[in-house]
Amino acid sequence: MVTFDPRLTDRPGLEGQRRAQLVEVMQAALMAVDPAEAVRRHMHRQGDQLIVNGRTYPLNQYRRIIVVGAGKADAAMTQAVEEILGDRLTEGAVNVKYAHSLPTRRVVLTEAAHPVPDAAGVQGSARIAQLLEGANESDLVICLISGGGSALMTLPAAGITLDDLQGLTSALLRAGANIVEINTIRKHLDRLKGGKLARLAAPATVISLILSDVVGNPLDAIASGPTVPDDSTFADAWRLLERYELVGHIPEAIERELRRGLDGETAENPAAGDPAFARVQNVIVASNDLAAAAAERHARSLGMHTLLLSTYVEGEAREVARVLAAIARQIAATDSPVQRPACVIVGGETTVTLRGEGRGGRNQEMALAAAIAIDGLADVTIACLATDGTDGPTDASGALAEGSTAARARALGMDPWDYIARNDAYRFFEPLGDLLMTGPTQTNVNDLAFVVVW
Repeated sequence: MVTFDPRLTDRPGLEGQRRAQLVEVMQAALMAVDPAEAVRRHMHRQGDQLIVNGRTYPLNQYRRIIVVGAGKADAAMTQAVEEILGDRLTEGAVNVKYAHSLPTRRVVLTEAAHPVPDAAGVQGSARIAQLLEGANESDLVICLISGGGSALMTLPAAGITLDDLQGLTSALLRAGANIVEINTIRKHLDRLKGGKLARLAAPATVISLILSDVVGNPLDAIASGPTVPDDSTFADAWRLLERYELVGHIPEAIERELRRGLDGETAENPAAGDPAFARVQNVIVASNDLAAAAAERHARSLGMHTLLLSTYVEGEAREVARVLAAIARQIAATDSPVQRPACVIVGGETTVTLRGEGRGGRNQEMALAAAIAIDGLADVTIACLATDGTDGPTDASGALAEGSTAARARALGMDPWDYIARNDAYRFFEPLGDLLMTGPTQTNVNDLAFVVVW
């Protein structure tokens, strides 16, 4: 079970009890999307038969069984696959985020950077490509995909360097582009993304087990869809650069490659109907809606009135926070749309447009904006959680805001408005003891936010 820093609930009386209940709800959500259990729910072995989501694969028909993949949850997924396949597994190469490794037997795990790719990720991806280049129709490839896989599995197209991709990714993140938009561009600049991993593995049989971190679970967007058809185009990628006013402000090699695609000099990614996908099975094993539903069930078991409002929430973090605060005020004033004690749950993934040089992440920023919006409102808590345990480039998984948060900050000489102006939510919540600290959870299904009115 994922544990939270005990300092979060080390409060006297009713405040500590309420926080402890909310921690239970968040733990229930994370347990429901445990990557290893998610794999076991969808894949099992009966003798020499491998059954994946109802489809049977006779293992004695395959010369080799190879595991590849990338993502923050991939270490636990790899362990489960190794356990299921046993000595039938030949070898494998999987990329995971730094500090996310777990012991494995036959699959080599490479730690790499996220969200901006680094050289280790490129080296690990080259190892993946090398394994796939030798695959044929007598091989079975099991591809493990989870959130963060797009950055972690990076193999730049010819003429593009890692520095180019790092510059592009940083620019898109600063501009506030969402993950689907970022991946639309990445897919046209990489040798594995956008269905090209499946094309490289063909004619091998490919089973892709996918733990989704994208709102709505679109297969082509999760980790940039390495094993699914890509219907986006170079024109789509170029329009996104124009939308965020990045043309002329990103590496020249990136623009040059996209222009080559626009001019038809570089082929589009394999789309629906391409023979590369004839022997591919894609299975989503866990997602944000599963975590949200588990949280709702647990909150109800604790005597709360619950509402799972949406798992499709997107937008600027501070704007979403104002909506969450408005819901809290509505419940506090009218006992609707749910009665007290109420727990409203939302899932999705927000973005942050950077305006300052502070430290934080989208969940911490959302919690800070919520703290400002519910200032003085009694018996209200809003918690914002990154399910992977790392919110932005910090060691926190989010933060917790209460109606008293802003006042407690002012008593320490901190003005909440100053901190949000410079995107400095981490340094705001740290002295208050209100950061959500879990360490890496080994899963990743977007974010969850909880509006509780006691």
